[in-house]
Amino acid sequence: MAERKKVTSIRTYHRFAWLNIGTILFGAIFIYMVITLFSYLTAKHTASYEVTTGTISGNYRYTALALKNETVIPATYSGYVTYYARDGARISADATVCAIDEQLSTSALVTEPSSDSTDALSASDRNELREELFAYSQNYSGSTFGEVYNLKANLQSILLNSRSVRASTAGGLVNLVNAPVSGFVVYSIDGMESLTEENITADSFSKNQYRPVNVRLTSDYVRSGDQLFKLITGETWYLYFPLSSDLKLRLQDRSTVRFRFLKDDTTFSASFAVVENDGGSYGRITLKNSLVRYADDRYLEIELLMDSKKGLKIPSSAITERVFYRIPEEYVITNPDHSGEITFLRETYRSNGEAVVNYVTASVYAKQDGGYLVDTALLKEGDYIQMPGTSKRHKVTQGNLVTIQGVYNINQGYAQFRQVTVIDSNEEFCVVEPYSSYGLAAHDFIALNASEVVADEII
Repeated sequence: MAERKKVTSIRTYHRFAWLNIGTILFGAIFIYMVITLFSYLTAKHTASYEVTTGTISGNYRYTALALKNETVIPATYSGYVTYYARDGARISADATVCAIDEQLSTSALVTEPSSDSTDALSASDRNELREELFAYSQNYSGSTFGEVYNLKANLQSILLNSRSVRASTAGGLVNLVNAPVSGFVVYSIDGMESLTEENITADSFSKNQYRPVNVRLTSDYVRSGDQLFKLITGETWYLYFPLSSDLKLRLQDRSTVRFRFLKDDTTFSASFAVVENDGGSYGRITLKNSLVRYADDRYLEIELLMDSKKGLKIPSSAITERVFYRIPEEYVITNPDHSGEITFLRETYRSNGEAVVNYVTASVYAKQDGGYLVDTALLKEGDYIQMPGTSKRHKVTQGNLVTIQGVYNINQGYAQFRQVTVIDSNEEFCVVEPYSSYGLAAHDFIALNASEVVADEII
């Protein structure tokens, strides 16, 4: 019997041991992720905007020019001036506004009263001081820190006015300056006090060279003929602002307007009229109250509160224009199941002059002037459209081209042009008519920037 050979070792061969179903799946997923990432990084990204229902506030803000009945009062004596009336205070006729002393300066008249003297402040004086300080604190801002000097002068006037009898006899020759008529005392003089409505031009609204001077703060010594102060008489005053052609059209039939002062966020309703002057159009607002609050102001920032129109609110950047051919409605066959689709019989010609007649189905982008607007790629100048069942033909010419406004709807994943009719707008947004047959609806998604999109492009 043959002896069996003893096996001493077994050698195992691993052929592609790493290649298994898990490795294959992981590799496929990795390759897919790389391709997807590359496609995303190299693809054009279109920002979208969801259409909403709403209104917009018009950007109707203007720098208004304020004209009042102003009279500048000059000095009739030379000397040191002491002001008793506060800036913006209303005084009666013959009331003392200031005093001119030929010998004493204002500082010589200002002394601290003792608590046990007859110079002690009265309750009304203390109330005036509190009101002045409170008004300053309420309106204070870092950009108007210079008003602190006017505050100081007003406080000084209150103190001096409480001791006017003593001050007027302090020594030397004192000349009291009284108001010739009742009115508001203003110490800011700008040289525009004599400006009238007939003299208003476009340059009147420029503040580049506007340099008012507060005569109370410039010097405590005046010469005969120098400007002492001005009086604003009467409560009636006027605001003027330039009108664009569009705004003029909207306002020309109005007799009143509502507006807001940006200075203190106060809203008024007042009489309104359009003024034609120097080749320009200006709005005139007539006010008969609240002059005391704006007595110092020559220019006031205002905002007209116009009636807001409601519709679909979209960004102005989403609106673009496209050109279409208009086909008369009697030359088309409508689709009863799809109002946005028509069919027409097109007669076109090849280069050898051979006529080719065929039916063309087209999407409708709008209906205008008794015709349907279709893509210009479907027709060319010189083609004919045959009226079904007759021998009538309509020739396609440049006169059939129509330009309309619209946006690109991207609900379906590609850019579909949709007509819009703007009913109100400002610099950033537009309000368009809602629920148009060929337009938009609330919650549609549109391309935010129409200039970055091509019609029928896949988004």
